[in-house]
Amino acid sequence: MSIEVYLNFNGNCREATEFYAEVFGVELQEMMTFGQSPPSPEYPLPEEAKDLIMHTRLNILGSNVMFSDVFPSMPFTVGNNVSLTVQSKDPEVLSSAFNQLKNGGEVQMELQETFWSKKYGSLTDKFGIVWQFNLNEEDC
Repeated sequence: MSIEVYLNFNGNCREATEFYAEVFGVELQEMMTFGQSPPSPEYPLPEEAKDLIMHTRLNILGSNVMFSDVFPSMPFTVGNNVSLTVQSKDPEVLSSAFNQLKNGGEVQMELQETFWSKKYGSLTDKFGIVWQFNLNEEDC
């Protein structure tokens, strides 16, 4: 069993997915656009939606994370309502991902020792996604 997170973006899903694939060293999956979906005469596809991402996914550290752009005219709220936690027994993996994701973002807590972990930190990346990083000593 796994937990899959679905992240929505406001027209920059492709950029975000490519960025995350690079940060975590994973392979990009096929990106299905709204333009590739079957046409519906009842709901004509606006031109500005054709190249937006309808669905893609990445496998990040063993967890599937799904991504899409919101459909034009649909409400969009920056992803501060989503928090993704990176759990690793390798402190270098945590440091590398943290340092890359903080570029253009805002650090809430630098990686540091806490009472529950020898290495913990949190940040909001340049796409508005909140990330937490935790050294999982139980697996060490």
